Amino acid sequence: MRLDRDLMAVQQMREAVSRAYEAQQRMRHFSQERVDAIVAAMAKAGEAAAESLAREAVEETGMGVVADKTVKNLLATRDLHRHIRDMKTAGIIRHDAERKVIEIAEPVGVIAALTPTTNPTSTAMYKAIIAAKSRNGIVISPHPRAAACTCRAARIVAEAAVEAGAPEGLIQCLENPHLEATQALMTHPEVSLILATGGSAMVKAAYRSGTPALGVGPGNVPAFIERTADVPRAVSHIIAGKTFDNGTVCASEQAVIADAPVADQVVAEFRRRGGYFLSPGETERVSAAVIRGSGVNPAAVGQPAARIAEMAGIRVPAGTRVLIAPLDGVGPEYPLSREKLCPVLAFYTAADWREACHRCIELLEFGGIGHSMAIHSRDEQVIMAFALEKPVFRILVNTPATHGAVGATTGLAPSMTLGPGAMGGSATSDNVGPLHLINIKRVAYGLREPDPSQESGATSADIERIARAVLAELRGR
Repeated sequence: MRLDRDLMAVQQMREAVSRAYEAQQRMRHFSQERVDAIVAAMAKAGEAAAESLAREAVEETGMGVVADKTVKNLLATRDLHRHIRDMKTAGIIRHDAERKVIEIAEPVGVIAALTPTTNPTSTAMYKAIIAAKSRNGIVISPHPRAAACTCRAARIVAEAAVEAGAPEGLIQCLENPHLEATQALMTHPEVSLILATGGSAMVKAAYRSGTPALGVGPGNVPAFIERTADVPRAVSHIIAGKTFDNGTVCASEQAVIADAPVADQVVAEFRRRGGYFLSPGETERVSAAVIRGSGVNPAAVGQPAARIAEMAGIRVPAGTRVLIAPLDGVGPEYPLSREKLCPVLAFYTAADWREACHRCIELLEFGGIGHSMAIHSRDEQVIMAFALEKPVFRILVNTPATHGAVGATTGLAPSMTLGPGAMGGSATSDNVGPLHLINIKRVAYGLREPDPSQESGATSADIERIARAVLAELRGR
């Protein structure tokens, strides 16, 4: 009997979930030491394959830059491991002796991981590593245009995990992704949580599925250059963020707001560093090439500035790194004021930081609410005013927004899934990591008796000793 492709994809998904579920049931009793050895092996294997996987991702998707995708792969393996290495995710993770409360980590089960075409290999390895660190199974559903490189990335870390002692089948990747299979995966009874990274439609579908979900949101990231900023450094940072992997990170800068006293210097510095300012006519042509309806043209995603100019039918000087469109407003009538996953920036001038504040809010409300923004300033009062007023959960100060938001140049957790919080339609405002993939049991001993004359006899040391003994016995079964 010959099955249609969609039916075959659904059946393969069911088998993958079953394997991940059985493996997770064994993994859930592993000690922290066994878990950490597995995760270390996965990170090491992913790090070793970072460049080859980057090359495969660019070849398969036609997006981005090999060197930058290599950096993403390293962030998702080596840097992530450094951050989570000492994190407690198994057994007793916290003991409050004074309150007599013991917290015990409980894995959620099997995670359905939806991954994007823009960051396919880094997202797959990152999700597999944080799933293993929290003793969960994972089934990765890749974007169809990035299925081969995504699944190879998953296989690399999966094989390393098994060699280090993980149960066979813990990490699965759907090699023949299909819409019906992905939809069925999100509602599968053995899937406990969806970790969704990708377009808004896919993230919304995850939340509608009825399965608990953690998702991302679009990032229409404004970058304000305030009058006290180190302008050459600020412009350098913005170009670095916007051109990184040709703008495919959701936290990349989308608009520059220049404070009036330094606006001319900002323009000159952009031109000096490869920024090309579009004329009104050129802005219209680039808008038509980059934006389709209410979103970005897929053909423009992850393409270099020269290619975008070619698509728009305009000529730019050799060495142009980013196209810059001076705009008068924000909204549908200004298409380039929305998110653009390529090296194109909107540009505004503001009379002062208060006017810039309003402009930033306009941009964020036009498709970037809750996500991220950048400010370049030496005035701590202005910085804090922006932090308090902006409807975002990542305010990146004097750093590229792209690198800062994912934790590459800041103290934020290294992550490929950046929650925009409730205002952005997500269940979290955090950089998602292993602690988001566990539930916590709390053992709480009585502190007060209904009759004050009675006292509890167990000491905190007794409580923790007994709890550890019980956990050790369970693992030995």
